[in-house]
Amino acid sequence: MTFIEAMRPLTGKWKIEILWVLAQRTRRFGELRRALPGITQHMLSLRLRELEADGLVTRTVYPENVLRVEYEISEAVHGLKPVFRAVIGWSQEYGPLARRLRQENDAGPESGDDLAA
Repeated sequence: MTFIEAMRPLTGKWKIEILWVLAQRTRRFGELRRALPGITQHMLSLRLRELEADGLVTRTVYPENVLRVEYEISEAVHGLKPVFRAVIGWSQEYGPLARRLRQENDAGPESGDDLAA
């Protein structure tokens, strides 16, 4: 299996964001939508169906008076949590925010950020 094939279930607009939010805890559709500002209802439904078909998200329907549906990550995605943490660590070290902070620190007190002046 190539790297591209391995990444295919995770690629696509919003998939990683959805998985990250669900990795925190189980959520209902409305909660997911509120946790992902900018995603449309249609896109969230589409991506959830794709993630469920790929075995990455589990959908549970509770037959109550008002139908309740919850989404959670599958056991397979629990194995990705260390990868998510590694990516966050990498980003803190080398990502855009880290680069900006290094540039600000390299600029020194003459950058206008010195509060002691």
